[in-house]
Amino acid sequence: MTMLRFFTLFLLCHLPSAWAERPNVLLILVDDLKPALGCYGDSAAKTPHIDRLAARGMRFDLAYCNQAVCAPSRFALMLGSHSSSTGLYGLGSSLRNRLPDAVTLPQHFANHGGYRTESIGKVFHVGHGNEGDPASFSVPPFKEKVIEYLDPESTEAGQLTREEALFTNQKLAQIKTLTRGAAFESPDVKDDDYADGRVATETMKRLRAAQQRRKQEGTPFFITVGFVRPHLPFSAPQKYWDMHDPQKLPMPTLEEHPASSPQVSHKHGGEIAAYKPVPENDATFSPELKRQLIQGYYASTSFVDAQIGKVIDELDRLGLADSTLIVLWGDHGFHLGDHGIWTKHTNYEQANRIPLLISAPGIIQPISSTLQLAESVDLFPTLAELANLPAPNGPQRIDGRSLVPVLKDPQARIRDHAFHCFPKQTLGRAIRTERYRLVEWKKPGAAPDSAELELYDYVRDPQETKNLAIEQPEIVKQLRAILAKYPEAKALK
Repeated sequence: MTMLRFFTLFLLCHLPSAWAERPNVLLILVDDLKPALGCYGDSAAKTPHIDRLAARGMRFDLAYCNQAVCAPSRFALMLGSHSSSTGLYGLGSSLRNRLPDAVTLPQHFANHGGYRTESIGKVFHVGHGNEGDPASFSVPPFKEKVIEYLDPESTEAGQLTREEALFTNQKLAQIKTLTRGAAFESPDVKDDDYADGRVATETMKRLRAAQQRRKQEGTPFFITVGFVRPHLPFSAPQKYWDMHDPQKLPMPTLEEHPASSPQVSHKHGGEIAAYKPVPENDATFSPELKRQLIQGYYASTSFVDAQIGKVIDELDRLGLADSTLIVLWGDHGFHLGDHGIWTKHTNYEQANRIPLLISAPGIIQPISSTLQLAESVDLFPTLAELANLPAPNGPQRIDGRSLVPVLKDPQARIRDHAFHCFPKQTLGRAIRTERYRLVEWKKPGAAPDSAELELYDYVRDPQETKNLAIEQPEIVKQLRAILAKYPEAKALK
């Protein structure tokens, strides 16, 4: 027995039992994943592996991101802080420039629980000038492509495309001069030919190593794995496209912005226009193009579902399931033509509602669900409590609340609303209750009477057909009183 091995065993024997019994953590992040999943009642979805994971624990039916943009959403998760608290609103926001001493979720586990923390795939956002946060992890992150093509026709014979450049921090000042890549492709290839397949394979390898490390050294693992599909482009092997008949997939039924909604809340074009054959001039999409895009989204979701299944199967094979907390989280939702909008970057329901599944053996009753309103920022304090670690205390502001009471009892309630925001010319801060959403658009620090307001009733109007702010002033007053309790948002830059 080596001296290191002897010393490690000595420590484990003399540490409190809570330390020796620290649960492992597997945090699964999926880019642009809305609740278009079988376990959420979507009959068009083909997601048997995620559905199987949902059956192990609790499904949150009213979970929301804190900002429907990749980088800020992931910062919110990792910091337990709203972007309106940190000022990290943009894709190119730098965490350490803004908050050099911040303690992230994986750092908290390393500092207080002796965890080895690892990042595989897309965890923090890298691109648009952002380099992520390697300091959060015990070992260098395993990076993979976000934008990836295998068919030469998708990139006009291998040219660097606009989105490839953005996500690899190349030619950022020349983006508009670059070619547009294809919005979708479906070659007959193996799963590992695309990044998500390779991320799943690497995660399985890391789990095997982590199991041995736990046996030999007693070190618990905190592995964060990030999958990129169904983020555009919808690049997935043909077999996943074949799972979905485009004629049977749901098409958008309301393609107008809500009546009486302010102009600041609207979206035209944006990210989707960076891909061909999408019109660049915000022209109407043909029915055929809409069907191709929607089929691509569902195919990409089935592809990532299969990769998640491989990871969970390996966790089970290794005998780690009973000692591992598993979370599946989508960084934000996704518009598929509703309100005439594609992708995200709005304050509407489809951009902000996310899937959130938590498995905690011995704590959560299998096949359970809750209507507790949950936010991305809640995962930091929740996981800390589940692992018997101290509650996070910054130095950044902690906006999240532990969901553990709800995990133990789905009827328990820790809050009556969720908060999110989106920056445009002004900042839209939103309160979502079980029934309503209020959005208040104003510049940080501006007078309350300068705000433009939106109110939607999801019992009577789940499709957000009309802004009811003028018609229901008492509801607006109640919800603005809740919003007024939040600190004034950090300024937009």
